[in-house]
Amino acid sequence: MHTNQLTLTEGSIWKGMLLFALPVFFGNLFQQLYNAFDAWVVGRFLGDTALAAVSSSGSLIFMMVGFFNGVAMGAGAVISRYYGARDYDMLKKAIHTVTALGFIAGIALSAVGVVFTPTILRWMRTPEDVLPQSITYFRYYSYGAVFVVLYNVFVGILHAVGDSRHPLYYLIASTLINVVLDLVFVGVFRWGVGSAAMATTVSQGISALLCCIHLLRSQEVYRLEWKQLRIHRSSAWDILRVGFPSGVQNSVISIANVFVQSSINTFGAAAMAGCGANSKLEGFVFLPVTCFTQALATFVGQNLGAHRYDRVKKGVRFGLICCMLLAETIGVISYILAPYLIGFFNNTPEVVDYGVRHMRTMCLFYCFLAFSHCIAAIMRGAGRASVPMYTMLLCWCLIRVSYISLALKVVNQLETVSWAYPITWTCSSIIFLIYFLKVDWMHSYDHPKSAKA
Repeated sequence: MHTNQLTLTEGSIWKGMLLFALPVFFGNLFQQLYNAFDAWVVGRFLGDTALAAVSSSGSLIFMMVGFFNGVAMGAGAVISRYYGARDYDMLKKAIHTVTALGFIAGIALSAVGVVFTPTILRWMRTPEDVLPQSITYFRYYSYGAVFVVLYNVFVGILHAVGDSRHPLYYLIASTLINVVLDLVFVGVFRWGVGSAAMATTVSQGISALLCCIHLLRSQEVYRLEWKQLRIHRSSAWDILRVGFPSGVQNSVISIANVFVQSSINTFGAAAMAGCGANSKLEGFVFLPVTCFTQALATFVGQNLGAHRYDRVKKGVRFGLICCMLLAETIGVISYILAPYLIGFFNNTPEVVDYGVRHMRTMCLFYCFLAFSHCIAAIMRGAGRASVPMYTMLLCWCLIRVSYISLALKVVNQLETVSWAYPITWTCSSIIFLIYFLKVDWMHSYDHPKSAKA
């Protein structure tokens, strides 16, 4: 009897998706709150330069963990299809394979981050007055990269079988721990930006550990067992076939964002701090996007695995409409409240000015951002992760980088960089819409080769 997971192949579509999506929403809300709290503590207690150092590391952090998180999302899509098809033998093999891959990848990622931090930050043209603190912050964060990778692997497993409640509980616990450690390390002892990163590392390690313990103690079909932890070749192929394009998608986006960040860095520490505050706030915009995209990927995977094509159509329509409406509503609110939102992190007039200009250029186009992410999730759930990979590579990497390289030579202003986002969101939305309407992506559904017919 499966008591903790939600089977999305039966019952009310809207109720099932909301029951899955709401815990994801609150989980991401807590995650963004503690990310925002990090920035608030650093900005208030350590000053503009420290906030700029933390902000400049955001794109680099996403670049490091983005590929492996994409692989974890791809693994979740595969697992959800096995679960929908009730192929529990392949389900178990996939779970143990992706966990083993996560351990190996996380350790390697930590090592790379610690060793190559100064080189990468200099390549990003981080200002000399910010560079020392950026190196310190990113190196301390890198020590915990293995926890980030494993947490995303474990959450991907739980989400794939419909359990979005337990990740929420564990994330709430780690958020509270992070808040306390931030106040103690930075606010009381004033240990600097390195201690803020260490607080994050400790909290992420605890959330990964709690997820791992839950999977080890579970009596469900997705139980994790140490003795079965190995890389099964057939499962690894299925996972990488979907996960590799998702990982590449995340990587090209993050590489482009690193280029964007390096362009922002040329405007100085105030611009870095203002845009960094906006990036923390923008994370809240992703809350409805993230919860519905994860719900859509799991819903599509389970129902296509069970050959419930009628449910797929209705669920996709519901998810797209809700996600776009929520994202645009938040965009309008962000435009109106921009000075107050940026000022919450840092009330220096120059920092607020840069942050408001950056935010208001982008926030009214959040509906296109939501649409692109939703279609990418739908295609990933359908086993067609190469579609969003190529689309993001073209629009969010090549076009974005080319635009900035050329446009800044003509108009050297922050808004020129900011416009790169809405332009490329719109381009990807047009391509996704054409593919979504013209291609029979459901009935040409590519089942995992190892799955039962």
